[in-house]
Amino acid sequence: MSQGPTVVVHHDRQLLADDAAARLVMAILEAQSSRGQADIVLTGGSMGSEILVSLGRSPARDTIDWRQLNIWWGDERFLPAGDAERNETQARQALLDAVPLDPARVHPMPACDGPDGPDVDAAALRYAVELAKAAPRGRAVPEFDVLMLGLGPDAHVASLFPEHPALHEQDASTIGVRGAPKPPPVRVSMTFPSLCAARDVWLLVSGPAKAGAVGLALSGAGRLQAPAAGAVGTRSTTWLLDREAATHVPTQLIRLASH
Repeated sequence: MSQGPTVVVHHDRQLLADDAAARLVMAILEAQSSRGQADIVLTGGSMGSEILVSLGRSPARDTIDWRQLNIWWGDERFLPAGDAERNETQARQALLDAVPLDPARVHPMPACDGPDGPDVDAAALRYAVELAKAAPRGRAVPEFDVLMLGLGPDAHVASLFPEHPALHEQDASTIGVRGAPKPPPVRVSMTFPSLCAARDVWLLVSGPAKAGAVGLALSGAGRLQAPAAGAVGTRSTTWLLDREAATHVPTQLIRLASH
């Protein structure tokens, strides 16, 4: 079981993205070296894209065996395939379309014009089945090596929002989310049991608008009030912040990044 969270503060947003990209390369190489493949869960938002852009610019990208990399998503906006607001679309533009991935190992969450149409519950179940097919015997999800999460100003992660019924789901690995307070209101999201099945969970946060949420999650709030507080890895939980996002973090938790 993982220890308490590690908090690493970077001078600015770009250094945060570059460090996360370098860490991601090392995590992928470690997994591929030990078991032949790696399973990574991507996050959406601008920071998620910036990390992928940074990885794409890095010479280290060529050290990765892209054909042995499994890509998953922690949540998705339930919009038509190719919509600019979908996390999948943004990730493909940032990096995925430029590297030699095996298409069978890229697992986007269903779109609202997919095989289940506008039925978000059926779409969530479809993704749960896909996760289970790739999971070790007796488990509902694969052995995620790294699961990356952004953070909302309300301390939500994936599409698990404060006080939302989705926070209470303990059986399903993914869930259809309706009435999300941030548009679009309909989404597909992994649940806490899936998020917390990852070896290493990274929370990636930049900017002053998120500082209050970061402080809340790291100061003892419960996951109903601050869902980010409930996202922990089985081996480690790491918060990668820039200075502006770290202003409310308890000082005893902070470790400054060296660049």
